[in-house]
Amino acid sequence: MEDIHYMSGDDVDPILLVELLDKHDADIIAQLNEQDLETAAAILSQFPLDRAVEIFDRPELARAGELILELPEDLGGRILKGMSADRAADVLRQLDGPDRTSLLARVDFETAQSLKLLLAYPEGTAGSMMTTEFVSVPSTYTVAETLKHIREVEHTRETVYAIYVLDPHTRELLQVVSLRQLVMSDPNNAIMDVASDRDPVWVDPDAHREEVARVISIHDLLAVPVLNARHRMLGIVTVDDVIDAILAESTEDVQRFGGVEGMAEPYLEIGFVEMIKKRAGWLCALFIGEMLTASAMQHYSDELAKAVVLTLFIPLIMSSGGNSGSQATSLLIRALALGQLRLRDWWRVAMREIPAGLTLGASLGIIGMARIALWQNLGIFDYGAHWKLIALTVGTGLVGIVTFGSLAGSMLPFLLKRLGFDPASASAPFVATLVDVTGLMIYFSVALLILRGTLL
Repeated sequence: MEDIHYMSGDDVDPILLVELLDKHDADIIAQLNEQDLETAAAILSQFPLDRAVEIFDRPELARAGELILELPEDLGGRILKGMSADRAADVLRQLDGPDRTSLLARVDFETAQSLKLLLAYPEGTAGSMMTTEFVSVPSTYTVAETLKHIREVEHTRETVYAIYVLDPHTRELLQVVSLRQLVMSDPNNAIMDVASDRDPVWVDPDAHREEVARVISIHDLLAVPVLNARHRMLGIVTVDDVIDAILAESTEDVQRFGGVEGMAEPYLEIGFVEMIKKRAGWLCALFIGEMLTASAMQHYSDELAKAVVLTLFIPLIMSSGGNSGSQATSLLIRALALGQLRLRDWWRVAMREIPAGLTLGASLGIIGMARIALWQNLGIFDYGAHWKLIALTVGTGLVGIVTFGSLAGSMLPFLLKRLGFDPASASAPFVATLVDVTGLMIYFSVALLILRGTLL
């Protein structure tokens, strides 16, 4: 792909501009993302209006808010007006208050009000994701009238997945008719006769994007209507918007699970200072947590002095507990996100994780004891006269620590969700730190019971 380096719209080579316009939107966006802001804006300013709108409508276009501000005012306003409402709102969210106000002033009053409505909803909710460009008809229409209406308004609508039938007086949603149902029906039929007898599926504007995704998934929808408290249509959330939102949500969850605050920008576009801010908080919190581990070891310093051999198995013990906890946490976070579990199911999870932890701990305990016995009998390492008791200590400790790790890791997401936090905040490092401290206490408590009167 040939690079483009232009500094003003007048300098854009017409031949290369034609070549660029012949490319697929995704290829154009990839090339624009590689240019500096001024060059990218100069190229876009030479695009036909409809093609520029198509480019800005793609979420893959980086710095869309800054780019549209860089364009001439009248062009920026026309592009914003031509974009789908939900995408335009996303672009405006990328800007600070004064720039957002400046951009809204470039469009007509009706468009500005529609965008302000979307911006009023918290990010990540159905209201913030929805588009107000949907096809609706009154319940008094026939199929023929509905088809005629679609032909008249199609160019102003983002998608026509379905037709929403409204009460002509209250504007409440009565039914949803798919496009397939419509074209397969007799033109003389009333639109309500074509609709299904089932009540329409809908979501509240404050519903989280994960709930919207769940509704669309289980009902196999291409779009879901968003209704207010009076059952009136506010907009629709389309399946492609949900996919984009869930990809962003998954990225943030993965980052949090790794002990990093969620970052929406691509890795190479995150500033150094911002990167440090996102990572330092978690690292400091985890470091303070690990200080408790040091305190626990100090508490058992006398036992360690008497039986130094116990220190050889501390990394093994701590990592096993952290690993079991991280496994349980990852399983539970995903189950909660998919709606497979509810808060009231915590006790059922606990009843599953306790025997699972005991079984897994016993498996690791047997391996650990076998390893000690093998090393002792092969002469690889001498654990002393009481090596059998040491092996029993390690085996029993692993049972207790892995069981506790599994239980703690499974309950932590429930606790965070109950307190109103994102369960994904139960990161693997956080769980490992929690289990480290308790694991040491379990290990040395078991050692005191088994080795009392011999090594201790």
